[in-house]
Parts: sequence; structure tokens; C-alpha cells
Amino acid sequence: MSKERNGSDRPTERWTPRSLVLSLLLGMERPRMAGADLVRWCGRFGVQEGTARVALSRMVERGELVADDGAYELVGRIRGRQREHDFSVAPKVRPWDGDWTVAIARAGARSASERSDLRDAMRSLRYAPLRDGVWTRPANLDEAAADAERSALVAEQCTRWTARPDDDPRALAERLFAPSDWATTARRLLDDLDRHSPGPIADDDLPAAFVSGARALQHLRRDPLL
Repeated sequence: MSKERNGSDRPTERWTPRSLVLSLLLGMERPRMAGADLVRWCGRFGVQEGTARVALSRMVERGELVADDGAYELVGRIRGRQREHDFSVAPKVRPWDGDWTVAIARAGARSASERSDLRDAMRSLRYAPLRDGVWTRPANLDEAAADAERSALVAEQCTRWTARPDDDPRALAERLFAPSDWATTARRLLDDLDRHSPGPIADDDLPAAFVSGARALQHLRRDPLL
């Protein structure tokens, strides 16, 4: 992503039309909006109308949007990110008793798409890789509440064990999930939000405020939820 000045001494990220559309729609209860409104939205970030319309068409071709009666609605795998957003904001965390869950990919040939789907599911469920084909995390999440579909996918492709590490579990969590680094970035993003949206947002400040909010939400989806 390129950088541009927004009237202050802080550069804002110029997002692609696809990123702008996805970030806007993912924040809606029903991710659907008129095409003309999406084009105008992209225009707020300096995207030309023709460029925005081409991006919408390509998203339809990729199966990310469906077009109906002049409106576009988010569908498919990308729409599944809404579940991640919701769970990140209000996670179902259980009291932790020291157990860890270990997921081991079952032996046998798997297609590239199956392996990719499993990696995506593990990221969504906040597992960290120990090595190729082995993931783990503290057993403190209600995985079905986080994402029932991806939890079922993991059950199909993996054998899961409950175990406890012999080494210091806090040190292991720091090595696998780097929660200190996550918290440092979170504090910086909160400061950024306070700068760009301390109150009512003026039209000229909307792009920078939107980017700050979207980046904060993306980071929230990476919370390891330890």
C-alpha cells in the first residue's frame, strides 16, 4: 500500500479498492450496499470511478461478491471473517486449568486446497504451529462458538489431544504467540484511534479515521486470546 498525506504530518495508507470495499462491508450486519455508494466510498480515498467499478467486477468474478439489482453483497469465504470479527470483540473464553490442545494432521495425502483450508482454520481458531502439521494453544476457548464450521474442519483433518507442556507454559505462549508484541502494537493502534477519532469526524478526516479503525479491527482478529 502506498502512502499519501492527508493534510497533517502523518501519512495515511492508500488502500486498494478491494480492501476498501471489504473493510466497509465486513463492518455491516448485512454486508450489502448499492454499487453507486461503494463507488462513491472508494472515491473518498482518491479511487477513480472506473477503477472502482472494475474492482467490483473482479470481486464478483472471484466469488467474493454477488451483484443483484444494482447492489453488491459479500459472500463466500471472505464473509466468514464476520464471525472472526464478532468473536474477537466478544470471545467465549473458559477458565484455564493448565491444559493445552494439540492438533495433529492425520496421515495420508491431502490436496493443496485442503491443506490451505486447514491452515486458515487454525489461524481463525488461534492455534500456533509447533512444526509442520502440528498446532497447539491453551485449552481456554470455546472453539465451536468461535467458528463451528472451521472447528468441524479441524476435527475432520486432525487428531486432537489434551496435554501439558513440561516447560514453562508462559514462556511457551510467549514464544508461539508473542502476546507482548501484540499488546505493544495494540497500544499504538489505540493511540492512533484517539488521534484520528477523538469525537465527531469531519469529512476531510474520514479516510484517516476509517483506516485507523480498520487496522485496529484487523489487529483484534489476531488477538491470541490467551
